[in-house]
Amino acid sequence: MSSNAHVPVLLGPVLQGLRINKDGVYVDATFGRGGHSSAILGQLSEAGRLIAIDRDPEAIRQAPKSMIDDPRFELIRGQCAQLEKFVSERRLNRKVDGLLLDLGVSSPQLDEPGRGFSFLRDGPLDMRMDPDEGLSAADWLQQVSESELRNILKKYGEESHATRIARAVVSIRENSPITRTSELADIVRNAVPAKSRAQKKHPATKTFQAIRVFLNDELGQLEAVLEQSLRVLKKGGRLCVISFHSLEDRIVKRFMRDNSRDSEQYRGMPNIPAEFLPALQLVAKPIVATDEEIAANVRARSARLRIAERTS
Repeated sequence: MSSNAHVPVLLGPVLQGLRINKDGVYVDATFGRGGHSSAILGQLSEAGRLIAIDRDPEAIRQAPKSMIDDPRFELIRGQCAQLEKFVSERRLNRKVDGLLLDLGVSSPQLDEPGRGFSFLRDGPLDMRMDPDEGLSAADWLQQVSESELRNILKKYGEESHATRIARAVVSIRENSPITRTSELADIVRNAVPAKSRAQKKHPATKTFQAIRVFLNDELGQLEAVLEQSLRVLKKGGRLCVISFHSLEDRIVKRFMRDNSRDSEQYRGMPNIPAEFLPALQLVAKPIVATDEEIAANVRARSARLRIAERTS
């Protein structure tokens, strides 16, 4: 996967979806390694502006100097759920032409064993997007109750063997702390039924996803930034969201659907008061990667892009 570290997913459809205005204001609220931001910046004039946000200090450190030195570009260390705060501080509310969210964990984060995101590489069990905030996965696993762990594996990983896995984790940590990614992966592998171990997908996939999503409050962050998008986008501004698993995509789909419908009390009526008009219009059906892109970048395999436009 390391070869995919700097390949932005669904780049062409994202640029088309944002409908770049060369003099416009854009926000990439999930900067990562800057692939999408670099392409957006390449389409802006000297009057254009791009603000990027990321809570991972390594993403900030790895940002290309050519971008950092560009007067049209600003990179902020923070959470995407702080979108409205950052935009308001720059007096850009309702002036943003396009907002991009590329959700989930980035390929460089997965590739770095020290970050603890991947069961494929042995490293310290961390999983924090921002290592300066909150508990590491190892510390959290040492104190979480069996029932809470089971519920989190079900809710955020949709793990059908959550009960077995939670019981195994609690049993093993009584004798020795679980501090390595390989240790947790082995615990999960040994806890699930034999038929699950024989499947193509690694049996620890859903467990790692669930713990990461919970520790980083990824779904709460997503819900917050989506709501804030309505207050920062201008009329005609575009919202583009790339999701990688069903939990994220359901939230995005529901948000765009609910905000693109007429208010129930005025549905079907010819004259709807302005304040009750839909806030969004769906631009296209969900977009997925082509076979060619998946062959070049395996991370694109599960990517789904949804696009909506601010209408009022």
